[in-house]
Amino acid sequence: MSKFYIEQEPWPLKKPLALLDEDGLGSYHVVKKLTIEDEDVLTQLGTEDYIQWLLEDNEVLNDSPVRNVMLFITYYPLADRVPHVPEECYVGAGHQLLASEEVEYTIVHNGAEENIKGTHLIFQRKSSNYWGFDEKFSAFYLFSVNGGYAGSRNSARLALNKSVFSRHCYFSKVEWSFSTGSGTSSYLEEDEARKAGEQLLGVMLPILEGKHWPKEAVEQAGVQLLDESKITD
Repeated sequence: MSKFYIEQEPWPLKKPLALLDEDGLGSYHVVKKLTIEDEDVLTQLGTEDYIQWLLEDNEVLNDSPVRNVMLFITYYPLADRVPHVPEECYVGAGHQLLASEEVEYTIVHNGAEENIKGTHLIFQRKSSNYWGFDEKFSAFYLFSVNGGYAGSRNSARLALNKSVFSRHCYFSKVEWSFSTGSGTSSYLEEDEARKAGEQLLGVMLPILEGKHWPKEAVEQAGVQLLDESKITD
């Protein structure tokens, strides 16, 4: 009979995210490392294990909409209700959510192709320009949960619920957006967003898996097999 853990032990990172090797990011160059100074915002975030980096892809044209990347990774060493997702944060900041789309990324992992699900959000920015045009922009995210991946908050929650049979538990959110040279987030069509995401994740996930996230995966790690259509918020 499997043991049920009412109180789980924290599953610490192998190495803090802040020590992520910026020299191993391939064509991506770290332009700026941002720090959350507001204590209230940090409290709402629920963790101090995070990085928020502005990256630049030196292998694309200067005017490419995917040249500049805002990368935001957070880590939680215990099960939680996963409250922090971009659709709530951006809407809370006054933007309108136009669409939420599932994206499937194909990346090379351990010498083989692996399909990983994520979420592509499309927002409408409240414009202050003279003509009153509202501008669309995109944001993307996925979760790592106990050694597997989850493409949405609901599937991450279900994976965490299954983790009661593990002494340890963690989840980590990888969030990113692409921006113009002025720092304004840009909108990407589905195919362009998927290809750019695959390139970014193909660089970042092996580093996170190998150097930072806990190495051992629990028995319930196969969150990619979940039928998210049967999960309710």
